[in-house]
Amino acid sequence: MTRLNGKTAVITGGATGIGLAAAKRFIEEGAFVFIFGRRQDALDAALVELGANARAVQGSVSDEADLDKLYAAVKTERGTLDVIFANAGMGSLLPLGKLTAEHIDETFNTNVKGTIFTVQKALPLMGEGGSIILTGSSAGTTGAPAFSVYSASKAAVRNLARTWAEDLKGTGIRVNVLSPGATATELAKAAIGEEGLKVFASMNPLQRMADPAEIGAAAAFLASPDSSFMTASELAVDGGLAQI
Repeated sequence: MTRLNGKTAVITGGATGIGLAAAKRFIEEGAFVFIFGRRQDALDAALVELGANARAVQGSVSDEADLDKLYAAVKTERGTLDVIFANAGMGSLLPLGKLTAEHIDETFNTNVKGTIFTVQKALPLMGEGGSIILTGSSAGTTGAPAFSVYSASKAAVRNLARTWAEDLKGTGIRVNVLSPGATATELAKAAIGEEGLKVFASMNPLQRMADPAEIGAAAAFLASPDSSFMTASELAVDGGLAQI
């Protein structure tokens, strides 16, 4: 498939998990991809898998200077940008009664502030036909025990797409949310553990966790012209968890 032939994409949180799976799929479909992440070792390992049509930039979405470095690299090598997959995110379990300011700040700085500036700083490089994809979560709709701050941050991401679709009227740039359910990534395992993932998997009608490649395939759809009449939408790839 060549739905993304000649397009340039940025994927934050692109070295592992959903981001890496999306990068692989984008490249398979013809895109040139910049992956962005905090760990240089993970970025280096990802580049070995991704091959010649990928570049890596190290940094954090919560640091505006790092984002400036990312888009400077894109502009220097490619000139313009067609797809931004604002995928970097984090979350950890902490119930009401034990929440801390540090926990709230860390989650919102990455998931909300990081998403905002990832997109805002990309706009000067984007034009008509551009696609912005935000990573949401089924937790942004349903909530989850001890996951209130993460869930709230993903609900905020969902609403960013609604308001940005209005802000982007007349530009030809679309913005949509991709909301996975329980996905078998290393980040998810670290956040809630293997047993926690099994619990979440048992809650959806398909009775399993998603493979990251399944989420990557959905991201490729939103990046491509196949979704050209979609904006402000949420694409749930959650095994039905938040739909019943």
